[in-house]
Amino acid sequence: MEAQSEAISTDVLIIGAGPVGIFAAFEAGVIGLTCQIVDGLDRVGGQCIELYPDKPIYDIPAIPSCTARELVDHLMEQIRPFDLPIHLGQRVFSVEQRDDHRWTVRTEKGTTFDCAAILIAAGNGAFVPQRLQVPEAAALEGRSVHYSVARLADFTEREVIVAGGGDSALDWTLALKGVAKKLTLVHRRNGFSAAAASVAAMKRAVNAGEMEFVVGMIDSLDAPDGVLRGVRIKHVDGTTDLAAQELVALYGLVADLGPIAEWNLDVLGGRIKVDTSNYESSRPGMFAVGDIAYYPNKQKLILSGFHEASLALRKAYSYAYPDKKRVHVHSSYDAKLAERVAHASDVA
Repeated sequence: MEAQSEAISTDVLIIGAGPVGIFAAFEAGVIGLTCQIVDGLDRVGGQCIELYPDKPIYDIPAIPSCTARELVDHLMEQIRPFDLPIHLGQRVFSVEQRDDHRWTVRTEKGTTFDCAAILIAAGNGAFVPQRLQVPEAAALEGRSVHYSVARLADFTEREVIVAGGGDSALDWTLALKGVAKKLTLVHRRNGFSAAAASVAAMKRAVNAGEMEFVVGMIDSLDAPDGVLRGVRIKHVDGTTDLAAQELVALYGLVADLGPIAEWNLDVLGGRIKVDTSNYESSRPGMFAVGDIAYYPNKQKLILSGFHEASLALRKAYSYAYPDKKRVHVHSSYDAKLAERVAHASDVA
């Protein structure tokens, strides 16, 4: 591990650079808190960008429809006036609360933060896709075997097989339908754990000859020279060989809190229990918002995370400035905020 000589001091450290974490950074700036963001992934956007960057989102207030990628771009534009440092590719592995009640936070790359409060916006924690259990798959990962779809354009006029039966598999099957040269969905049974509307749309596409559906499991890959040429499907009647240039395996994710599980937090079902008055965890000064937060009637929605972050940061302010009373100012009347936004627009 590369050591760092001096800790980075900030009022709030946000762990997670997904939509909720990015918006939290904006809210921190609005109420006058200094802030840094750290994320184990090598780009901003969190699970939205990793899993469904081009999937439409319809429940963001005042935005009738946008893709996850567009949402993240808008959020990054929104925080630009504050010029907030974002530390990517760095997984936080330890947190310690000192005698002065501030926190020392360290990443696996040796970066150290000194902060008054911690806001955990880490989605479902660390997550990895369930991988294909066939020996040929590992060598093809990132080239012709995929566990997410980064860009639909990469599959243009290709022979594509999508494997899986959940929402993600059905969503991407429908998205690829008008892109791929030939498209086949493979699932181990004729039933699906996906939205009924998506299943109906897939079946209509099959009936219209726009794609194929095969019941079975992937038995092996045909890639003798390191280039995927086909997939062998095992089913009740034997095996079937399908031509394929790209294979997208969407069997779901294995979620893991990772180091967060060692931070002495009150956790239930892999999520952090919080007080809904301020989304503070069982450890004062450490907050959890977004999908990783748990409370009764919790709704896993991006807009819920925005609300949670707003309230959490107002409590965090009292840790950063215990002797200072924060005065609420509506953004419409916030002259300093207006000046920052205008300046960022001028230099864009």
